[in-house]
Amino acid sequence: MSRVAVGGTFFPIHDGHHALLARAYQLSKGGILLIGITSDAMARKKYHEIDDYSKRAGNIIKFMLKEFDTRPTVVILEDPFGPTITEDFDYLIVSPETESIGSMINQQRIRLGRTPIKIERVAYVLAWDGKPISSTRILNNEIDIHGNPLSHR
Repeated sequence: MSRVAVGGTFFPIHDGHHALLARAYQLSKGGILLIGITSDAMARKKYHEIDDYSKRAGNIIKFMLKEFDTRPTVVILEDPFGPTITEDFDYLIVSPETESIGSMINQQRIRLGRTPIKIERVAYVLAWDGKPISSTRILNNEIDIHGNPLSHR
């Protein structure tokens, strides 16, 4: 059984998040799956209109129960690192966008005399136009959560 961590804003939940969470679930092998969700303060630095933390956390729990029949441990992230600096994990799941944060986490762990966490990079899921599906593109009404184009009226 493994201890696996993954973090993000997770709003709205889209196919790219599904790929990250599927890999996290697969690697946890019935062990600990910790999902860090950014605090409202952190999330609002990136997005203007966003659901609050409690709603995003509830949506992640519902998603994980529906898709993988598992209830993860969900924590609030007040910084990009969360418990990955002080607690031991076997895997940290990252996207190309968050891979640098994974490296910073391991640098900090080494400074503290802790063992680095194995970083598992999950590739972007691409939209119909070959560009990554992202929350920003969805919130800008460019694509839907599956990467399909939205018709502009």
